[in-house]
Amino acid sequence: QVQLVESGGGLVQAGGSLRLSCAASRRSFDRYRMAWFRRAPGKEREFVASITWNLGTTNYVDSVKGRFTISRDFAKNTVTLQMNSLKPEDTAVYYCAAQPNYNGRYDYWGQGTQVTVSS
Repeated sequence: QVQLVESGGGLVQAGGSLRLSCAASRRSFDRYRMAWFRRAPGKEREFVASITWNLGTTNYVDSVKGRFTISRDFAKNTVTLQMNSLKPEDTAVYYCAAQPNYNGRYDYWGQGTQVTVSS
């Protein structure tokens, strides 16, 4: 079982920055893909960014490219989403997720953290 706990959400003005962290309970995430998703009010959950634990290969939704950066820390077993140049449309609950063995499914999810960007 993998437990994921997000932190770092909050209220920020447009153009500001926030840093989200996802603390993971598993000792090793070899062959895992870690990701961030978000759900805005009244909208479907949306993929934001992912990173493979071993090689650090990243992928982003077009709307955040150049503004958001996903990274992982081996020593702390955390995944971080650095969000810069935030826009009101980035307002959402952000979720950390883990995909074991690149199986195409995100089997583990955190509880979410609220990000609100004011205009």
